[in-house]
Amino acid sequence: MVAVLPQSTVAPLPDEFGTRSIQARIAPTVSHKAVAGGAEATFQAMGTVCRLMATGREPELRRFFAEAIAWVAAFEAKYSRFLPDSLVSRINQGAGGDWVALDPETDRILTMCQEMHFLTRGAFDPTSLPLIRLWNWKVERPAIPQDAEIAAAKELVGWNRVERKPGQVRLPKAGMSLDLGGMGKEYAVDCVSALGAQRGLAGLLVDFGADVRVSGLPPDGRPGWHIGLEDPDRPGTCWTGLAVRDAGVATSGDYVRKFELNGRRYGHIIDVRTGYPVDNGVRAVSVTAPTCTMAGMLSTAAFVLGPEAGLKLIETQMAAAGALSTARGRLFSRRITQYMTH
Repeated sequence: MVAVLPQSTVAPLPDEFGTRSIQARIAPTVSHKAVAGGAEATFQAMGTVCRLMATGREPELRRFFAEAIAWVAAFEAKYSRFLPDSLVSRINQGAGGDWVALDPETDRILTMCQEMHFLTRGAFDPTSLPLIRLWNWKVERPAIPQDAEIAAAKELVGWNRVERKPGQVRLPKAGMSLDLGGMGKEYAVDCVSALGAQRGLAGLLVDFGADVRVSGLPPDGRPGWHIGLEDPDRPGTCWTGLAVRDAGVATSGDYVRKFELNGRRYGHIIDVRTGYPVDNGVRAVSVTAPTCTMAGMLSTAAFVLGPEAGLKLIETQMAAAGALSTARGRLFSRRITQYMTH
């Protein structure tokens, strides 16, 4: 079982990674609105649209929203690989050199990575950044890397090469890099959800770029939350929804972040075993689990493993359920239909 975030305490993150500049960037994007029975806040952070919806009185909820947004700013400042002063960047910059000191939270995150790497037989690998950079789908003219470039990047990839001891980590080879993009946003969802539990919120939805965690009851008084699952063949529409309470929901897919060349699509999710973008017929994987972190790790790993092995992976976790959208149709885990709304 993947380690889950303790729900009792979420400590404030230290302001040592340029948090104030991230807060200043987020502030103009924040908007609030009242909803029946509660309030909602949206803002831009971690490279995506973030949404909080909670049950309760708007003045109290606005205070919680401000606290949650401040926490998210500190989290992004600490863990984003795109920020040169983040802890992750410091670890990457020190590759091939000395050990880097870690706080207990980061130690816990890396332990989650270790557990999921083992569970997925290496399909989930936070050291994949050298390959991600090689297959850069964001450039104006994407290109297919040469075999020699892929082979060289693979030499810098492999979670089992990461050296760890209590409170410290070391990337032993220059050029190795960590990227928490496969679980960082989901972990942040769980932390903000735990923060809401600490504040005694009766109902809360945390949605960071369609990675979701819900708790309690929604403001409109329904007996549970309804989370839509996007149709990879028609982005922006949902093919079904999940009715869940006190659970996380996450989706992984290659139908948006991709490039096409010579009639072939190359997605952003890399299979570290081959060095190439995943190409196994799976378009998207949606998973519900007790935490968003678990749901996100399982959906990403199942996407990489493919239809049969991916479905088996989801079913190894008794509290998880999922659906895989493929080029030929959809596959369902044994328990997913009990959550589907249509």
